[in-house]
Amino acid sequence: MDYNGFSQRVGRIVDNVERAVSGKREGVFMAVVAMLAGGHVLIEDVPGVGKTLLAKSLARSIRAEFRRIQFTPDLLPADVTGLNVYNQGDGDFEFWAGPIFANVVLADEINRASPKTQSALLEAMEEGSVTVDGVTRQLPQPFGVVATQNPVEHEGTYPLPHAELDRFMVKMRIGYPDEDAETEMLRLSRDPVADLSPVVEAEEFVEMRRLVEEVYASEAVLRYVVSVTSATREHRGINLGASPRASRMLLSAARARAAANGRSYCAPDDVKAMAPGVLGHRIIPSAGTDEGSSGAAEEIVRDILSSVPVTEAV
Repeated sequence: MDYNGFSQRVGRIVDNVERAVSGKREGVFMAVVAMLAGGHVLIEDVPGVGKTLLAKSLARSIRAEFRRIQFTPDLLPADVTGLNVYNQGDGDFEFWAGPIFANVVLADEINRASPKTQSALLEAMEEGSVTVDGVTRQLPQPFGVVATQNPVEHEGTYPLPHAELDRFMVKMRIGYPDEDAETEMLRLSRDPVADLSPVVEAEEFVEMRRLVEEVYASEAVLRYVVSVTSATREHRGINLGASPRASRMLLSAARARAAANGRSYCAPDDVKAMAPGVLGHRIIPSAGTDEGSSGAAEEIVRDILSSVPVTEAV
């Protein structure tokens, strides 16, 4: 597969998902790019704008196994990872896999579960494996978590700890559709995902992930990534800047965007396009900034991008 073929496959996936999540091509593209980079996606938006549809239609488009976990205050870690159950017939314990053993896992309203249950995702998201009673099991590939949370209702919720936020490659919003897209949605008489057919096989998607890793990043691009993340640690409006993990994820996301656009090399523009979504949720604005407003952190990142000089890659 060359990068032109890669770009065409990405286009087919985005087109297919957009049949269910109409009018939100930019958000769909961002989610697909994050998954291609081996990352996970956190969608923070109001109910009813298509967060679940996006996850389900993405899984359907790549013929991937989809599981939904409804996060509630009484959800236990074993309800996510699975547990060992005693089999009286065999006289031994057998492992019952939890819903995390799927290709695309929707962690719906993730902030409604306790921190202990939320932490059950950390190993899966970071290492692609799950350890239960000392035994580590690998998760199927491709593997990606799409988590959702409601920014309006905070009663009965548990804010995601920074260590967990840092595991998500991209945090994004979908937003309301425009009037034409919403009118088209009303014309549908059935579940829009039911009409979708796969346009890429899961094995192809894994191959596409490998191709992303081969995208060339020059020394200038590497240094630009580091300069941007380092600037978040020195900005007067930020109390806690982005970690080295953020640099690694920003580069991976930029490589995936370059490949999605049919290029075998990564450019500074790829870094600039992905930086707000990759870095915004990893920084903590200082008390003097309007940290409660929506998108404040992303605006700080954009301010940093406008001030950090770009050296063109060669």
